[in-house]
Amino acid sequence: MHDAAWVNANLATMRDGYGALADGVIAATAGKISWVGARGDWRDKARAEHDARGAWITPGLVDCHTHLVYAGNRAHEFELRLQGASYEDIARAGGGIVSTVQATRAASEEDLFKLARKRVQQWLDEGAALVEIKSGYGLDRVTELRMLRVARRLAGELAVKTTFLGAHAVPPEYRGRADDYIAFVCDEVLPAAAKEGLVDAVDAFCERIAFDVPQTTRLLEKARSLGLPVKLHADQLSDYGGAALAARHGALSADHMEHSNESGIAAMSGEGTVAVLLPGAYYFLRETRLPPIDALRRHGVPIALATDHNPGSSPVSSPLLILNMACTLFRLTPEEALAGMTRHAARALGMQASHGTLETGKAADFALWEVGSPAELAYAVGANPCVARVRAGRALR
Repeated sequence: MHDAAWVNANLATMRDGYGALADGVIAATAGKISWVGARGDWRDKARAEHDARGAWITPGLVDCHTHLVYAGNRAHEFELRLQGASYEDIARAGGGIVSTVQATRAASEEDLFKLARKRVQQWLDEGAALVEIKSGYGLDRVTELRMLRVARRLAGELAVKTTFLGAHAVPPEYRGRADDYIAFVCDEVLPAAAKEGLVDAVDAFCERIAFDVPQTTRLLEKARSLGLPVKLHADQLSDYGGAALAARHGALSADHMEHSNESGIAAMSGEGTVAVLLPGAYYFLRETRLPPIDALRRHGVPIALATDHNPGSSPVSSPLLILNMACTLFRLTPEEALAGMTRHAARALGMQASHGTLETGKAADFALWEVGSPAELAYAVGANPCVARVRAGRALR
């Protein structure tokens, strides 16, 4: 006897391609998927049976790169960019990440929680089941830990993975002393966050306007010494060797990658590192250098997608919009795009054992969509065909 079952459903299991199964049934018991298959093969019973009314059921969407916890906004910088200033110009003039740091440091934990909880509702409405949230707008011990605590509190109607991004930028009090700041992060901030159990992974912004390869390497080695997996903001603005560096440290993912070279991509393939592409930032910053999609395909590197939601370079609050952007801007197929926000995104978080596909034993976190085919999720800009979500086997709407 299963706890609940959804019948009269079309299933996109996402195990291989769409993994489409027409007229299927999915059942849940004790918060996990306990049966998936064709309705003609369904012989079991469930305490509660739900009629999906022909809806498509997919795994809950996974957003594997966000900066959802912060205060303030950077609309003024948006205006400056439209007047010709570059992202790097603004950052070097004291704007960018540092301006958000000032607002975030001034906000209380409760203020940050209220702001983030309001933002995350969009992800819930659009069928998200798992979201990664980074720190990185504190750049000091107190605020970094505060951000991570807020991220932990957001777990409830969806799962949350936290990422420590203390090496996001050099704070004003360490200007000109990036080595000293990295030492502070490695010796004080990251160990404190890890001791409180606030960190699931460690990330860094390896770029000419942020941290160089030796500085980034020191942080990644510290993370591994603490038993924490690593990720990397890699090659967003230049070919800085980020893809190869991520592979060298066995990173879960290398993110952005617009300027990554083929040797770095080949190294990622050998280590199983996922490429996380962020079309929202590409669009918002009006970039012209496409990520090396063909090389990623050629080397068999899994391609994940994410919103990169943040106040400066990707104020995108719609996972579904990202599916469309990935197709229209990066020429991914709708099937590749949906895999990028389910199966591959879960892998980018080390969560492939529990999320990303509809398989028995995995978390019963899925979404119901009123569409004629899964391709429609990447097709209609501004539409939201999500008609219900299931979290741990419990129907939420």
